[in-house]
Amino acid sequence: MSKAEKTRQFIIEKTSLIFNKKGYSGTSLSDITEATGLTKGSIYGNFGNKDDVALAAYEYNSTSLNKRIKISVSGKATAYKKLVAFTDFYRENWKAIFESGGCPLLNTAIEADDHLFFLKASVQKSFQNWSDTIVQILNEGKNNNEFKKTIDTTYYAHSFIMLIEGGILLAKISDNQQLLFLALDRIIKIVDNEIIK
Repeated sequence: MSKAEKTRQFIIEKTSLIFNKKGYSGTSLSDITEATGLTKGSIYGNFGNKDDVALAAYEYNSTSLNKRIKISVSGKATAYKKLVAFTDFYRENWKAIFESGGCPLLNTAIEADDHLFFLKASVQKSFQNWSDTIVQILNEGKNNNEFKKTIDTTYYAHSFIMLIEGGILLAKISDNQQLLFLALDRIIKIVDNEIIK
């Protein structure tokens, strides 16, 4: 990495938590300079504007979350165990997710859908990648005769994402992680009752 690339990465890492907690509108240039210890000129010497910093911070947050989930799922012997690993990831990491401001996909989607259109495409891509990953696991289960051949994999992928994101939202706003666990339990029940052969 060049010095400029290192500085850029430093800014992204230092501001990613702030953007996830405060959102785009709530994050000021002062927040960015305070977190990094850099001047306004240095920030804008590496990024064109606040939009560019916010987008890079979002992509860093979403990529980091995706990598952590993939690590949890990888190495599982069956498609069923991979789906369970998805839910286990959130059971085991709910505290860290809550302390970092919640799910970056959900947080950014709320801001991006109506007025921060420069973020919308990136958030859509993140959700599509998440859906594709679950679809891939469900198809693996179908091909391995673990799961029913007739299941609509896209339907279930979207359902699981909605349950997880809704669970995070309710649990975080209520200060009650059991509401997230309720959603995760529901996913396993759906898998056991509707998906497994």
